[in-house]
Amino acid sequence: MERIPILKMGNFLLVTIQVDMYDRLAMTLQDDLTNRIAQTHAHGVLIDISALDIVDSFIGRVLGNIARMSRVMDAQTVVVGMQPAVAITLVELGLSLTGIRTALNVEKGMALLRLSLNETTTNQVAATKWRVDDDAED
Repeated sequence: MERIPILKMGNFLLVTIQVDMYDRLAMTLQDDLTNRIAQTHAHGVLIDISALDIVDSFIGRVLGNIARMSRVMDAQTVVVGMQPAVAITLVELGLSLTGIRTALNVEKGMALLRLSLNETTTNQVAATKWRVDDDAED
């Protein structure tokens, strides 16, 4: 069975789709990716779809599901390289890809993930400091 490679880069997973997506491959990617997030404790997922010329409603829904599942598992998702025809199709199909951030290319997508990770870390540190300060007053 054909599989899409998932590479680990620091705290992030990189998925580069270089083949035409079909339903079974999309479902396999969804399963493989959620398993890799759990195994690696990744905080970000970057999906490069620049090689995709066409995305149907099913593939669009799977991308949205991947983003939601990743978020539940504490990982942000960024989709990069979306072709204009794909963007037009997704809008015409009424798919709002909630939870997916987009960027023009891999470099900008990685920057977006790093920024998101830094914001999360800063918020966690601030929350921890607030709890420590609050406990100290008691």
